[in-house]
Amino acid sequence: MELLHQFSSGLFIIQSIIFLALLFLLGKFAWKPILKSIDERETSIIDALNQAKLAKQEMAQLKEDNERILREARAERDGILKEARDMKDKIVNQAKDSAKVEGEKMIEAARQSIQTEKNAAMADIKTQIGTLSVSIAENILKEKLDNDGAQNALVENILNKSNLN
Repeated sequence: MELLHQFSSGLFIIQSIIFLALLFLLGKFAWKPILKSIDERETSIIDALNQAKLAKQEMAQLKEDNERILREARAERDGILKEARDMKDKIVNQAKDSAKVEGEKMIEAARQSIQTEKNAAMADIKTQIGTLSVSIAENILKEKLDNDGAQNALVENILNKSNLN
């Protein structure tokens, strides 16, 4: 406490001059570079924040673009799948129709072939029956016409019948 009572005005003036000189020297050589580096630091921080905002906006834009591209790809995929299903159905229906037409043609050809075979078989049977009938009639006539009297009677009978007709 005694120190406060021993105030010396000369010492105060010298210390004030030294303090002012120190302030001048600091202002001249230290404060400008310090303030300049603080300003540069502030500017770089602001730039970094702006770049971060821009990067965030770009990321949001990229995300939106990716979602849009995915939606478009899904829509295109769905369209291609629908077109493929339609094409498959069309091909299957065409194949069914073609198979039906071919089947009907084959059935008709088989019917015609069966009818032709049936007609040929009937003609063959008629021929065989005719040949067999002639053979049987020949054998019967040979047995009945072994003698001359029977032959004469048969001829007269046929002539009488043909005159009547």
